[in-house]
Amino acid sequence: MELTPDELAGVVDVVGPVTREELVQACGELAFKRGADVDSERFEAGIEAALSTYHLVAVEDHGAAVDASLVVVGPAAFPALVDGAEDLPHILDVPDRDVPEDVAAAAAEQRFREDAAEAVRAGDDERIQALLDVSYDLEAWGPVELATARGHLDEATHAN
Repeated sequence: MELTPDELAGVVDVVGPVTREELVQACGELAFKRGADVDSERFEAGIEAALSTYHLVAVEDHGAAVDASLVVVGPAAFPALVDGAEDLPHILDVPDRDVPEDVAAAAAEQRFREDAAEAVRAGDDERIQALLDVSYDLEAWGPVELATARGHLDEATHAN
């Protein structure tokens, strides 16, 4: 069973901030309920893909009493409710957690700046365009300012 980035965001939206391991467990529960294969590697790959497209955002320094990073719904997501997801909060043993908006936004902004620098270094026009698109979503989603980073991305597209 594969979940789209928006479906993964929907799971996080229903359950709340989770560790990656908890999100893999949630995917496994959904697969089990559907009688589908529980393939943790596939779930982990889907989570990585959703993180790279900003459907999900990993937050390292969240102040929660958990040593792992937490995953929250990201700026590019349109969370989709997966059949059975509404039962996940009752099935999973995940504590209620709160990640402040400014903390999540700061994590997304840092990731964005790193991704943008890498895309420019690599001359990856497709990734640069994707980042330009997500930059507007990110600014609308949280308190970040990406005009300078967007300018560098724009310059890189014109230089190639």
